[in-house]
Amino acid sequence: MFELTGKKAIVTGATRGMGLAIAEGYLRQGAEVAITGTSDRVFGVAEELSKKTGGICHGVVADFRTREGTASAFDACVETLGGELDILVNNAGIQRNHKAEEFTFESWDDVIRVNLEAVFAFSQRAGRIMLKRGKGRIINMASLLSIFGGRQCTAYAAAKGGVTQMTKAMSNEWGGRGITVNAIAPGYMNTDMNKAFCADLGRSGHLLARIPVGRWGEEDDVVAAAVFFASDEAAYVSGTMLPVDGGFTAW
Repeated sequence: MFELTGKKAIVTGATRGMGLAIAEGYLRQGAEVAITGTSDRVFGVAEELSKKTGGICHGVVADFRTREGTASAFDACVETLGGELDILVNNAGIQRNHKAEEFTFESWDDVIRVNLEAVFAFSQRAGRIMLKRGKGRIINMASLLSIFGGRQCTAYAAAKGGVTQMTKAMSNEWGGRGITVNAIAPGYMNTDMNKAFCADLGRSGHLLARIPVGRWGEEDDVVAAAVFFASDEAAYVSGTMLPVDGGFTAW
């Protein structure tokens, strides 16, 4: 079960963190993967993933801050995959933190373009390919801020809320035509970016106490969900936003 042999996948924002872990997970399950990054570093990461897993991974430099950059990145990914596409994971994202009354339109535009508009653009273009083939999997990276409002992250919360609703809307249109569209909302993850915060229980202990499972999330927890959504076994699951949060949102 959950084998991805022969599948062609794109994972955006995959030079580190959860995107990198998902790309590695797909490679280990047999998929050929194109990953995007914002610099030439993506080529080294792709080469290392290929060596580590024995799979085939391609690197593509992407600038999601412009529509032209987004479109060319998608085309480059599909070209490296031989013109085929079975799975798309929209993981790339950025964050800008300001008080709501001080939030600049420059920061707003940056976050919305990368976290929402690029997700739409990649999904639309992927959908066109998948509709011709009558099958496909689109997986969007949502957030707990798709549910909660957060603080000093107005644009991020708005974008992630939009990603969740976009997931449902596209599922409504494409679910009966062979394409499933789902989203994953990671909880509080003990990743490289968060290790110091998670270890400092003076700052993070109140959050850990609210996680019924009793631990921080790990990258493999998200990878498992991403592999499931990409698999043939998930053919009857679409339009859902799955919190991978140890029960935090149920508290």
